[in-house]
Amino acid sequence: MGWEPISLEVLVVPGGDAPGGSLPGTWRATLDTGVAHPARVYDYWLGGKDNYAADREAGEQALLAYPQIRGNVRSNRAFLRRAVRYLAGSQGIRQFLDIGTGLPSADNTHEVAQRVAPECRVVYVDSDPIVLSHARALLASGPAGACAYLDADLRDTGKILALAGDTLDLARPVAVMLLAVLLYVPDEDGPCEIVRRLVAAVPAGSFLVISHPSPDLAPPWAAGSMSQLNERMAAPATLRARVQVQRFLDGLELVEPGLVATSQWRPDSAVEAARSSAEWAAVARKP
Repeated sequence: MGWEPISLEVLVVPGGDAPGGSLPGTWRATLDTGVAHPARVYDYWLGGKDNYAADREAGEQALLAYPQIRGNVRSNRAFLRRAVRYLAGSQGIRQFLDIGTGLPSADNTHEVAQRVAPECRVVYVDSDPIVLSHARALLASGPAGACAYLDADLRDTGKILALAGDTLDLARPVAVMLLAVLLYVPDEDGPCEIVRRLVAAVPAGSFLVISHPSPDLAPPWAAGSMSQLNERMAAPATLRARVQVQRFLDGLELVEPGLVATSQWRPDSAVEAARSSAEWAAVARKP
């Protein structure tokens, strides 16, 4: 038995265009709650409440095949926190473009960045109406900084960059964040070209922050969990080996310790370092 789609009202980002070319304001998006969505399944694994029966069913099926998934997604979230803190701290980055935002959780990008430097400006990008509505409601910037929210698919880099320019100064260094999102771009859609376009649009001194699930870091029997998840997801995932993830970083200067498991990128404690991780992660600087 399936679930009925529901209609959800979503606010359009100021300065942006609503679907169909209508004026900024509100528009109605149809959300199919009968099909699992990556952001909502991820929210379920993190212990969140913004998910539906289809998301929970898909998440549970994956957990049955690979129980360590919960630890993996928490390692990825901790990597985000450490990477943003490093960039806003010692590297002086004040602008962040977070693509594939996901549902709000603890230590969102702007919260971490603005704890270090309150003037940080962050643009969140996602294509799920639920994510955007929650982001606008819950991810409020401090008065010294700014947050904006864009409805865009990662593949539409032109739209992302054009609208992000309303909040970010793309002539100054930007941290482009692609955490656990490139796996939803199949090889035929050119994920490396997408990354190159984003990096080309920001100046020297900018950074790329990336994490990507990989079969290299998961036990062989865990492949079944991804197959089961893909059968239920609107956006099937593609795992990539380390050598494939490395290509996203071509031409950039890797920050130590380089391309490593998320739990091994500058962990704050032995507990973080010991967490399970099935994702390669890196922070790299544009020279």
